[in-house]
Formats: sequence, C-alpha cells, structure tokens
Amino acid sequence: MKVYTKTGDKGTTALFGGTRVPKYHIRIESYGTIDELNSHLGLIRDQDIDNHYKSVIMDIQDRLFTVGAILATDPEKATLKSGKARLNIPKISSEDIEKLEKEMDLMEESLPPMTHFVLPGGHQTVSFCHIARTVCRRAERLAVHLNELEPFQPETLTYINRLSDYLFVLARKLSKDLKAKEIKWIPKKES
Repeated sequence: MKVYTKTGDKGTTALFGGTRVPKYHIRIESYGTIDELNSHLGLIRDQDIDNHYKSVIMDIQDRLFTVGAILATDPEKATLKSGKARLNIPKISSEDIEKLEKEMDLMEESLPPMTHFVLPGGHQTVSFCHIARTVCRRAERLAVHLNELEPFQPETLTYINRLSDYLFVLARKLSKDLKAKEIKWIPKKES
C-alpha cells in the first residue's frame, strides 16, 4: 500500500465513508488535532517513566484512534436508513471514561491537595504532559464545535474532556515521582 494517493493534491480529503471535504473542514481539524495529541502522548510514553503509566498511555492512544475514527466519519454514511450501523466504527464506552477516572483517583491519593493553579514545567517530562493537556483542550474545543454542527456519540466528548484532566493529574504525579518542584501560581498584588 502506497502512502501517497495524490487524491488530496487539490486540497480535499476523504472522510471515513468516502465523502470528500476541504482539508480545512472542522471535521478534519477535529480528528487532526486528536492525531497531534496522540503523537504527544507517544513522546510522553517514550520518557523514563513507570511502566504502568506507559501501559495506560498506550491504552489511551488506542482509544484516540477510536475517537479519530468517530470524528472522521460522515454522519450521513455512518448508518443505514433502517438505523443499523453501516460502517464498523468502534465506540467510546463509559468503561473507557471510568478507567481514566480510576487512574486519576489512584494518582491523587499520593498527591497534596490542589490549593492554587500550577505553572507548567519543572521537568521536561512534566512539560510534555502539559503540552499534551493543552492540545487535548484544543481538540475538545474543536470537537464541541463539530458536535454542534453534526452531533456524534456523546461519550466521545466526555472522554476527551476527562483525558485533559488525566493529563493534568499525570503531570502532577510525574512532578512528584521525578522530584520536580511544582510551582504554584500566586497572582502578584498590584502596588
């Protein structure tokens, strides 16, 4: 299979199901940002971190391919007139969301309570988490916009939202594990 098809040379691309849209279409922006997020997660997974986190991140990366498939599907091509699924697209489940919540709960057990916002940084690996978190938030904003135009499975939005929370907690946990200083943001008083 060749990587290049030449079908996008004029600025369009095909959605899952065959519909062609401009490459700047909100649907392309949405799943393209999920792909960007997935690449950032690969960078975190490549760091010297606990194997448990690497395993969780690999599971998340798998789920992000599902999210991408959902976002890349033309809703008119997804189901038949009878309401049955036309394309075999996986779904995000409530269990996928619960896994993220359980992971956050486990990490937070060993973290001091949050009393202030935290400045991103302190260690390169922690910074990678914060970058991934902000890309996840951008992906969420784009997906929310897409969902307003062409609704899709609600659990997908919930998963993206929960994932950004997970990445924040992971950044805090890795700060602790790596003995990096967590700097609180304390607004300066006007003089």
